[in-house]
Amino acid sequence: MANIGYIQVVRHCNHLCGFCSNPTTPYTHTFETMKVLVDDLVDRDYFGVILTGGEPTLHPELPRICRYARERGLHVRMITNGTRLADGAFARELADAGLQLVHVSIYSVRPEVEAQLRGSEGTLARALGAMDAAHAAGIEVNVNCVINKLNAAHLDENVEHYLEHHPYVRHFVWNNLDPSMGRAEVNQAQFTPRLIDFEASLHRALSLLQASGRTFRVEKVPLCYMVDFAWASTETRKIVKGEERVVHFLDAKQTVRQTDWEHIYSEACEACTLRTICGGLFDRGNGYDPRELYPVFVSRDTIVRAILEDPHDPSFRYRSLTEWQEDFDRRCHETLAGAHATRPAPHEPDERPQGERLVSVGVVTEQSRRKFEAKREAEARRARALGIAMERDVEPTEPEPPGG
Repeated sequence: MANIGYIQVVRHCNHLCGFCSNPTTPYTHTFETMKVLVDDLVDRDYFGVILTGGEPTLHPELPRICRYARERGLHVRMITNGTRLADGAFARELADAGLQLVHVSIYSVRPEVEAQLRGSEGTLARALGAMDAAHAAGIEVNVNCVINKLNAAHLDENVEHYLEHHPYVRHFVWNNLDPSMGRAEVNQAQFTPRLIDFEASLHRALSLLQASGRTFRVEKVPLCYMVDFAWASTETRKIVKGEERVVHFLDAKQTVRQTDWEHIYSEACEACTLRTICGGLFDRGNGYDPRELYPVFVSRDTIVRAILEDPHDPSFRYRSLTEWQEDFDRRCHETLAGAHATRPAPHEPDERPQGERLVSVGVVTEQSRRKFEAKREAEARRARALGIAMERDVEPTEPEPPGG
């Protein structure tokens, strides 16, 4: 299985996106606290690690943790807004340290839209420069895009730009906005799209990518809104392959182990032929309307076969559809028994024996708390100027000594 874990390296950022789901917290990492989390992913026999944030390039130990993760045998990836990575020398430093793949997050190739979404001017030029710098340093470049209300109608325009100006980009990730956390939760009216808002635009974008020979994944979009590309759904692929995801959150959530890829459904979903391999409507913030969901009647096995036979996927496991079906039936007996129109949140704690559980994710110190308070005050001033609401107050946490 190609399980890939996430480690939030920092929880602060040099941008102020109005839909950020992981805003600033008092928690901080040292190299030692990150090292333990890398070791845990290795112990879980994970394929790789994604270093994320906040903005991970703001951590001074980033090259060192990249090197350590690579030495431990993980495929090392990073998600970044590209501001620091546009510096060619920094890109080469990360490449030399072991960074193999970078996901550069760009939401719109229209500069004024990107600036509005980022809360900062000039961000598009820096992000595009980061792509070129990473490519020149020998790092594989992917593009991440959060689907939101402001870019929903021109996702294909983004693709056209990359195909013409950055043809070396071979993989794209489309991530529908999660309105359940952070600033995304309190700014839903400004940024959360309806599913129908992006259906046609996403289809055009994926069609362009497929025709050009690129690969892509789509997260948090129910299959009825991407039926022609259902095999590209991240949730569907993990359901089919029985994969899990571990995220080491640098906040009060700490480690989340996700094994149940179901979310919200409507009564109409019960008749859908793809119901058992669809992640449904990813929503814990009441930002989407389940009434937008509808049944489709296409071959589930055709989609499953496309996933199992994907030559680009390093996690191929089953030799035949029959072998997969036997395993899937066993899993369905446990995870789908009694499933109804709604399901509980798909996050479960680490249930391993006490002695095998993870140590704490990061620490809160007096210094990190003071920095957090100063950062939050500065962000509040920027938010007022931008006309966006700040996230709800962070749950107070008692300071801990490093390594505590």
